[in-house]
Amino acid sequence: MSHRLEFRTLSALALRVLTRCSLPGLIAFSANAFAAGDAGWPAYGSDPGGIRYSPAEQITPANVKNLKVVWTFRTGDLGDDFVDEKHLTFEATPILHNGLLYLTTSKTNVVAIDAATGTLRWRHDTGTRRDLHFSDAASRGVSLWVDSRSSEAEACHARVFAPTLDSRLIALDAATGKSCAGFGDGGQINLLEGIHSKDAPGDAWRNYLVTSPPVILDDKVIVGSSIGDNRAVELELGTVRAFDARTGKLVWSWDPIPRDASNPVYREWTEIGAQRTGAANAWAPLSVDTQRGLVFVPTGSASPDYYGGERLGSNRWANSVVALHGDTGELAWGQQLVHHDLWDYDVASQPTLADLMHDGERIPAVIQATKTGFLFTFNRETGKPVFPIEERPVPQGAARGEKPSSTQPFPLAPPPLVRQAPVTPEDAWGLTFWDRRKCRDAIAQYRSEGIFTPPSEKDTIILPGAAGGMNWGGIAFDPLRQVAIVNSMNLPFIVALVPRAELAAASKSESYKGFEFARQMGTPYGMRRKAFLSPLGIPCVKPPWGTVAAVDMVRGTIKWQVPLGDTPYVRMNLGVPSIGGPLATGGGLIFIGATIDDRLRAFETDSGRLLWETKLPAGGQATPMTYSINGQQFIVIAAGGHGKLGTTRGDYVVAYALRR
Repeated sequence: MSHRLEFRTLSALALRVLTRCSLPGLIAFSANAFAAGDAGWPAYGSDPGGIRYSPAEQITPANVKNLKVVWTFRTGDLGDDFVDEKHLTFEATPILHNGLLYLTTSKTNVVAIDAATGTLRWRHDTGTRRDLHFSDAASRGVSLWVDSRSSEAEACHARVFAPTLDSRLIALDAATGKSCAGFGDGGQINLLEGIHSKDAPGDAWRNYLVTSPPVILDDKVIVGSSIGDNRAVELELGTVRAFDARTGKLVWSWDPIPRDASNPVYREWTEIGAQRTGAANAWAPLSVDTQRGLVFVPTGSASPDYYGGERLGSNRWANSVVALHGDTGELAWGQQLVHHDLWDYDVASQPTLADLMHDGERIPAVIQATKTGFLFTFNRETGKPVFPIEERPVPQGAARGEKPSSTQPFPLAPPPLVRQAPVTPEDAWGLTFWDRRKCRDAIAQYRSEGIFTPPSEKDTIILPGAAGGMNWGGIAFDPLRQVAIVNSMNLPFIVALVPRAELAAASKSESYKGFEFARQMGTPYGMRRKAFLSPLGIPCVKPPWGTVAAVDMVRGTIKWQVPLGDTPYVRMNLGVPSIGGPLATGGGLIFIGATIDDRLRAFETDSGRLLWETKLPAGGQATPMTYSINGQQFIVIAAGGHGKLGTTRGDYVVAYALRR
């Protein structure tokens, strides 16, 4: 469902105490996907398939230490005039077109910046409402489309499409920033229409948003949605919609939940569950295969996340990666990655479209990172697994009225990138004997049977937790080395179901201080959850709590995996929780911010060696990008922090390059 992080990782007290097989030869065909000298970044994930790779190779392991700031741009949007200003999240990755960088600010205004100098070319104020509380206040960026039927001199020949926090999709002239009047109603579409919004006009909350940039395919602009979690069974529809890029007219829509018996997967729901359940929405970025005309959709949990007694069955196509035909929105194929989700295990990462070598053949593949810590790999034409998947028995024993799936899908390769075993008292960790003992005592009281332990009225350790595993930052794929670059978290959560009659009192009780409570209306239970932290505010299990890894996608093995991020104040490389994604380059480097220590780092792709790091002016929860102009390669990242993660707030876009 929507991307929500309610934990406060590493309290101020804890931070003060925390005082700090090589692949076979290069695969030539992969390089052919990039034209010689091409170092652009035309889409949110580098290309429409979300590869997050650039062939730019001026910056190398030998000279990366010489990177310096060459320009800094301030958006001016800190959100001080917003009701929810502390929750605004600047996660935008700019895109490049004709020498300009385009992105949304934390308030989902749109700016165009000169890519060589960082100077403002234009700014468009979207008029986003400031008086609303948003269930998810993320801003991840824009997409761009060029109208092949118009001349370059015509207005809106190239259009920037941007979602706003208050549920609109706007179209702007890329040259001037003016609205494209012929699109929708005066240059915008109201995305609340047709999705059964539960927010009344006078409500203080907005629970239906679009927080990730749309994708473009064959003159259509295609959007998913972010829906506020755990409010009820009956929520907004998680419909994926395609609009005509010229007119804004709805072309097709696809609902991941089957609503009538003619749908082949209707039998995997109860009749009442299929009619009442909402969400299963795709809030992470979508991907498109322009050659095959396919749209790849990562879907989230059906509502609500932690109790499925009102939606018994596998709940297909929630928690799935699906391929839709771009012309019609009809299902080409799908693979469900979590059956009957009870853990908030949304498929939260953009599908990555890559050409793989497997058993001596070139495979058009889609790699899907998951909150469960797995990489699933499928042939993107057929949906057939590239590496085998087996159904394995998983823990049972849930709340009254619940019926967990007896098995879950486990890929045989690559191996999981996060911990999935039961948490035992021996796993307790702390800075001192005192807080380690507190964690050990808590673990002994809680239920933990490993991944897919179903929630119940008893406090249960969920690991991976609701944040993952892998989250919206997704992966990068180096096509020459055939490696996937993955950052992931080992952050356990404590979850319990609360009988409806006890919910109000429990939410006010000092016994549950620090817990997030949710209503889950229409079910017998509310829910409470929090990150499993010691009294000093650090995770109660052994580090690393965050890692970055290179996965050999030829063999399906982990090439290397190292801790990502230092504890602040006194730096210790324990690996810390992170939100954001990696960038891979032809120079043999990986760039990533993401961590709670407000730093940007460069690792050597082949070895995982940390070669360079720098302090950002604010949290780097955006995914970096790169491009070359006039023979100079730039590394650019939005540094604005993350409201709910608690990193330093800011409004910076920072560019690094080798000094000439």
